[in-house]
Amino acid sequence: MSEEIEAVIEDDPIEVRKAKRAAMIAAGRDPYGHSFKRSHTVERLNRQFAGLEEGESTDEAVAIAGRIMAKRVQGKIAFLELRESGCDIQLFCRINALGEEAFEELKDLDVGDWIAVTGTMMRTKRGQLSVAVDSFELMSKSLRPLPEKFHGLQDKEIRYRQRYVDLVMNPEVRTTFERRFKIVSAIRRYMEEQGYYEVETPFLHAIIGGANAKPFITHFNALDRDYYLRIATELPLKRLLVGGFEKVFEIGRQFRNEGMDPYHNPEFTTMEAYEAFGDLDSMMDLTEGCIKAAAQHACGGLQVSYQGVDVDLSGNWRRASMMELASEHAGEEVSFARSREELVAILEKNGGHAEAAWGKGKLISEIFEAVAEEKLVQPTFVIDHPLEISPLAKKHPDNPELTQRFELFILGHEYANAFTELNDPVDQAERFRAQVEAKDMGDDEAMGYDADYIRALEYGMPPAGGVGIGIDRLVMLLTDAPSIRDVLLFPHMKDEAPAGGKAAAPAAAATPAVSAAPSAIPAPKAPAVDLSKVVIEPLFADEVDFDTFSKSDFRAVKVKECAAVPKSKKLLQFTLDDGTGQDRIILSGIHAYYEPEDLVGRTLIAITNLPPRKMMGIDSCGMIISAVNEVEGEGGQKQEQLNLLMVDDRIPAGAKLY
Repeated sequence: MSEEIEAVIEDDPIEVRKAKRAAMIAAGRDPYGHSFKRSHTVERLNRQFAGLEEGESTDEAVAIAGRIMAKRVQGKIAFLELRESGCDIQLFCRINALGEEAFEELKDLDVGDWIAVTGTMMRTKRGQLSVAVDSFELMSKSLRPLPEKFHGLQDKEIRYRQRYVDLVMNPEVRTTFERRFKIVSAIRRYMEEQGYYEVETPFLHAIIGGANAKPFITHFNALDRDYYLRIATELPLKRLLVGGFEKVFEIGRQFRNEGMDPYHNPEFTTMEAYEAFGDLDSMMDLTEGCIKAAAQHACGGLQVSYQGVDVDLSGNWRRASMMELASEHAGEEVSFARSREELVAILEKNGGHAEAAWGKGKLISEIFEAVAEEKLVQPTFVIDHPLEISPLAKKHPDNPELTQRFELFILGHEYANAFTELNDPVDQAERFRAQVEAKDMGDDEAMGYDADYIRALEYGMPPAGGVGIGIDRLVMLLTDAPSIRDVLLFPHMKDEAPAGGKAAAPAAAATPAVSAAPSAIPAPKAPAVDLSKVVIEPLFADEVDFDTFSKSDFRAVKVKECAAVPKSKKLLQFTLDDGTGQDRIILSGIHAYYEPEDLVGRTLIAITNLPPRKMMGIDSCGMIISAVNEVEGEGGQKQEQLNLLMVDDRIPAGAKLY
């Protein structure tokens, strides 16, 4: 090691590696290599020479390249572990074969460096298949140390943010994404075998359409107008049916400016398909066949397990109407024959809340979600949706209050949505106008009026079936991934810098010390708060005796996970460490004040000995403590403020408050 490197402070590994890089360049050596022709992959070597006996050597020359994952030097011998495409092999390096100068250079390599080697195959006396190295060359100098192998990379925040390191350190993550590639490939192949053409439609839309969702907005400079990132591919694909392409599909990204939870991400992938002269039944057949093909190719069979629950994808999947399933699980009739008041009572009895503007169709849908949705574990096609919630679907021929639509549910979650497509331009125009009225009344998820799509329908679109399948959720199911972020290579994350603070130094996020001690990042200085307009609720006049109060068990709890409760705009579901070793689930209606990702890792205060209370079908075991007050806003209107009671992270989970 040069004098320049020796002068570097040894407890700063990044600076040590930078100094090595500088020394190489000064000596006329390129630390970032060039092209290299490999004779074998590591996977092929492991397979081809699996029968090599202990102590046996070969004369077959090999040339391979990869990343150093481990290094051990013993006198005049060095052992390196080389990883290439997820497969490892040992490099057996001897000073006699390399020469003294090259051996010294090899000793100076770091874990994480990329190298190319040539040599011959052998198996050591201890039975380890190895490459006996004749020569090597540095291909890329790693300036940041990888996490040490014993603990690996476990912090989910860092894993999602630095997926490139996650893929290096956690082989199961690579396996997940290899399976995702196979799933998408199998879907594409299945669709082509059914006679569908794969097409590409625009990402930028002038009018929101194809779904009810809040869009992302961007500005198109050349046209000097705002456009929307697409929320669905439906309307462009159906225009192609008008043009005579009778079977089309597209696998692509959709963008919806909405919240994030384990099953939702604002940027997601779908497969949408449309078939002229198809209908709901043909779309159910297509969906079932497509998912079965993906499972067979990626998992090798149709029996899968998701988070400990067995799912059988074989056979014919159940098909049942929304009202049938709602009635079955509510224990009483749910139908349009009931009065609105009766439907409201059923909904509220099952933990839901009815809005004044909802008609019977929306109420039936909400009852289904409250009582039946989460209980549909095995694949179930839910058909005959109310017209009120299906503005693009064709009316049911036997009941104009229903539509020819299905949603596929597995494990209580939606995996596909399909219609017998509406092809009547007059009916479609009326539904678009209803959507515009809803938008004018403040519904920012309602569609716009797409005059060009109406014009296309007026030229004539054949009767058709259409379906959209959520690729990300399907990958979750077939890879046993608990969160959608686990199946997205680069999930969106909040900025690393604390709010109001400066961005963290580049080295901070990668060094192991930071992942182990998030509290080391300085918190931003809190802004001054004007308390002059705060309105505090009067103190209770009634006294509570000491014995009663002392029975409340207040504990410090650590937030392990936090997610929005599906179908609820208010509730967050907390998974908490309360010091007992068992996860505690508490639901709290604070989504208006906090986003879930802001609370993960925080230390809160909760009452832990309250009896379980069922909320949205989930047992909430306790209460998280918050401080609530009112503030006088503009025009003298009072607004409620809420702040969770958060304490120092040094307080351990389970610490009792007295």
